[in-house]
Amino acid sequence: MAVTVKLDHCVIHVSDWQRSNAFYRAVLGAELVRQSARWAYRFGDTQLNLHGPGATGGPVARLPVKPGNSDLCFEWHGPIDAAVAHLSRCAVAVEVGPVERYGAKGRGVSVYFRDPDGSLLEFISYRDTAARR
Repeated sequence: MAVTVKLDHCVIHVSDWQRSNAFYRAVLGAELVRQSARWAYRFGDTQLNLHGPGATGGPVARLPVKPGNSDLCFEWHGPIDAAVAHLSRCAVAVEVGPVERYGAKGRGVSVYFRDPDGSLLEFISYRDTAARR
């Protein structure tokens, strides 16, 4: 029997709810979901659950992630130049890119940037890969 799975959610740690909520909503278009003493960020049918100030309970990893230690990639549904322009409008510096990378759908073009805690974030576009070769 073949096993079929799809990533449902992952967990990141933030140091400041208000600052992170504003960033993830404005820059990544997250839907903010209140979960008692903490938050989650929803992107369609995928979710980031958050650990942060005052959040307790539930099972935790043996070595919980610390603020700034995450590395996440989000698919950008458009040309990567539009992602760069969006980051500029949000006053978010591009750290690396555009560069060719491989993601879940194969070859893409990515830009890298950081969230307020220093976690590495990536937008990957599969749309204009052929045009950049």
